[in-house]
Amino acid sequence: MFNKSEYFVNRELSWLKFNIRVMNEADDSSKPSLERLRFIAITSSNLDEFFMIRVAGLKHQQDSGINKVDAAGLTVNEQLQEISQAAHDLVKVQYRYWRNIIKELEAERIFFCEVANLKSKDRLWVENYFKRTVYPVLTPMALDAGRPFPFLANRSLNLAVSVKHPEEGLNIAVVQVPGVLPRIVEIPHDDHGRRFIFLEDIITFYMGLLFFGCTIQEIMPFRITRNADLSIDEEDAEDLLVEVEKSLRQRKRGQAVRLEIEKNASEPLREFLRESLKIEAADIFAINGPIDLTSMMKFADLSGADDLRYTALAAQTPADFIGKEELFGSIQERDRLVHHPYESFEPVVEFVRQAARDPQVLAIKQTLYRVSGNSPIVCALAEAAERGKQVTVLVELKARFDEENNILWARRLEEAGCHVIYGLVGLKTHAKIILVVRQEASGIKRYIHMGTGNYNDSTAKIYTDLGLFTANDQFGADASAFFNVLSGYSDPPVWNKIVVAPLGLRKKIHVLLDQEIACATEGKPARIIAKMNSLLDKDIIMKLYEASHHGVKIDLIVRGICALRPGIKGISDNITVRSIIGRFLEHSRIFYFAGGGDEKVYLSSADWMPRNLNERVELFFPVDDERHIKRIKEILDLMLKDNQRAYTMRTDGLYRRVDKRGKLVNSHDELYREAKIAAALPEIPIEQRLQPLYRKDL
Repeated sequence: MFNKSEYFVNRELSWLKFNIRVMNEADDSSKPSLERLRFIAITSSNLDEFFMIRVAGLKHQQDSGINKVDAAGLTVNEQLQEISQAAHDLVKVQYRYWRNIIKELEAERIFFCEVANLKSKDRLWVENYFKRTVYPVLTPMALDAGRPFPFLANRSLNLAVSVKHPEEGLNIAVVQVPGVLPRIVEIPHDDHGRRFIFLEDIITFYMGLLFFGCTIQEIMPFRITRNADLSIDEEDAEDLLVEVEKSLRQRKRGQAVRLEIEKNASEPLREFLRESLKIEAADIFAINGPIDLTSMMKFADLSGADDLRYTALAAQTPADFIGKEELFGSIQERDRLVHHPYESFEPVVEFVRQAARDPQVLAIKQTLYRVSGNSPIVCALAEAAERGKQVTVLVELKARFDEENNILWARRLEEAGCHVIYGLVGLKTHAKIILVVRQEASGIKRYIHMGTGNYNDSTAKIYTDLGLFTANDQFGADASAFFNVLSGYSDPPVWNKIVVAPLGLRKKIHVLLDQEIACATEGKPARIIAKMNSLLDKDIIMKLYEASHHGVKIDLIVRGICALRPGIKGISDNITVRSIIGRFLEHSRIFYFAGGGDEKVYLSSADWMPRNLNERVELFFPVDDERHIKRIKEILDLMLKDNQRAYTMRTDGLYRRVDKRGKLVNSHDELYREAKIAAALPEIPIEQRLQPLYRKDL
């Protein structure tokens, strides 16, 4: 009944719709100009990864003769055709938005210039910059029978140059735009404003200096995107770290899956590149503007332009930790909840730091998936080992695009004396958990932090995540057993509190959904609110359809991919889907079940996707404290009321902005305001300080 292809949205097309929602933030005139430019860069970065991983995977299936049908009824070939059309349309709109923003920046006296239009004194400065800084780095690569088409690195920007030699005739060369130099160069300031020029324009203007005795016929910027999905033989690998390092070298040399070229490129030069790179015509993107707008990410941080960005928000002291400098005592009193980025990530860092320096702490165990480049948590773990504590760290080497960073940290931790685990064969460890074992007067006590997001102090400033600190003995026993499973050959135990993927999370979700169905059929309160990054798992979607069919009211808050279609009569007409895109990246995974009055709230590291449920080690854990349950319900309620940053999904899979009539609610702004209120009232009991968060029950 629920297994018809028309009931599902294709994963890849759903992701492209998500990136369109991100891109649309760049067209919101209520945002500061440089923040809108940042969304342009995020859109480009997202699209790069999409082609390197998702499109590359489909092309590999196509080349292997696999043309299977997905849940939405599309073959691999059909998916690639629809992706190509949607991606081309997206890029055209993206560059239109970019041009609009650049025009607005001109009103702020910020200009992007071309060398040809500069005054003589400015052109002289650019020429000197080229000769002194750029020219020594450049290496023109001629292409002929003795010098075949060179290997060009993934996502590198290059210039194809058609040159005419008096004796040899027409030839082609390639000049790489050096990534070691700033992509955007500022011309010395003058009274007329700040002026910037792209590095490739400087090289293009002075290209003749690289080809003495030749005539430059044409110069065409281009950029290649390659297959970057790692192929790791974990079963036969003697050392996973070495195997990942080897695969990283292969990533740079993957097959080309996309070619971006200048819009006005001549057909002969375009065709030459297409044949040299063995790429399909549909995978060539003619760009009307500077190629690779990920460069706008750094430009959005332009110094001296604070008025063109959001006012900086200082993360507040978490309400649960105000006046609680000694963390272990406060956690033993009761569970503590933190909500980033509204509340500071510092208690998480301090938890590890205090554990490292506390003589009563015997051991620290932690999982690391993505960490910052200068991680204070990793430094604290290393310090703990150097102080003689037992430190066990699972560093997930297969965290996509963080592999090199994680390899460096793994070696740093090993050098400090930590026991480092590289993950489990065939699985990525995506769970977020810290266990601190402490010797106290009453005996051994275990303190735990579990969260929905990474132990990354940098992303904690822009990703929304929830974390729970607890000294609950049942959680402690589960945490010890969890790390024993990761580090040894221990069989999974019967868990007290936590649920672990891939061992039992899928089954637990089905049990919870069945309970809501039973409540609905018995006339009891039945409701589900599920917040996650992506919803893709077909079995769970069909179970959600079954719940809707039986009258369970279901509200889904899904930031990105959603393969479920809401509003299908008799199937999903009790389901709503919304996506919130705003200043912060929605990252928390929260699950609420009404349970006929016996409400349950869970937090998790896992989305409802096959990879999370089948191929990753994930945690799903309950929130027991009634105060925290009320607070999380209020967070969900606020998101369901958001009419500023929210989109709702229609039955046809398209999204539209929520109706802005009535009281305006921006959940990001409101949650930050409430965090400030709670932090500003330290003399009032904590229950009253948090009262603004508990305005009403769901």
